[in-house]
Amino acid sequence: MAATRLELNLMRLLSRCEALAAERRDPEEWRLEKYVAALEDMLRELKKQSSKPAPELLNEYSRKVDFLKGLLEAEKLSSSTEKALANQFLAPGRTPTTAKERTPATKTVHLQTKARCTGQMRSELLGTVRAVLLLLLCCCFADCPGCLTSDEKQSAVELDAVLQHHQDMQEKLAEEMLSLARSLKNNTLAAQNVIKQDNQTLSHSLRMADQNFEKLKDESDRLEQHAKKSVNWLLWIMLIVVCFIFISMILFIRIFPKLK
Repeated sequence: MAATRLELNLMRLLSRCEALAAERRDPEEWRLEKYVAALEDMLRELKKQSSKPAPELLNEYSRKVDFLKGLLEAEKLSSSTEKALANQFLAPGRTPTTAKERTPATKTVHLQTKARCTGQMRSELLGTVRAVLLLLLCCCFADCPGCLTSDEKQSAVELDAVLQHHQDMQEKLAEEMLSLARSLKNNTLAAQNVIKQDNQTLSHSLRMADQNFEKLKDESDRLEQHAKKSVNWLLWIMLIVVCFIFISMILFIRIFPKLK
């Protein structure tokens, strides 16, 4: 069944919202929130129509709209921990909104949001650790401000080295995760290309089978017509032979009368 005008508008607006959600937005950005509210209204109207889409498609639209709404609510939370926890409970869409998408845009937005929240949590954690350690150092050296012994200086240097080491390890881990994500993406694209080629080969085979079936049907029709013509000629020949025999018998009886 062809999509209605309202469904097409819903798909266009949903694709626009997904693109806005994938971008880094200012806190004062208001368009996405208004667009999501309009999506909710359009989805309610679409469910009321008599020529509404299939239930699976409606559920997918509702899933994506709920994801965008939950994403906006999570961004309004104060702490990064609450944002990360709220993002864990979000359910992105399962299918692409447009034919140009290889993977659902909501899944990409979900991964980006989780990575962003994780980075914020890490930064806050490192900042908290640094502040606590500096506070401890200040408390330890409060009795002698501005006078640090060589051991105390060495301890401070070692502390900075440990913090730098942990930060380097986290950055290395993040780079490895990005590398794995790129590798997974490349493998996915390669698998999609193989599947696309298989689909093309299968479509070509189906077209050839259809053509062969049409040719076979035409040949069967021709053979059937030829068989009918042969039967007609044979019938006429048999009728002529019967008539000839009948006339011959009559002539034979007339010429040679019955003996008394």
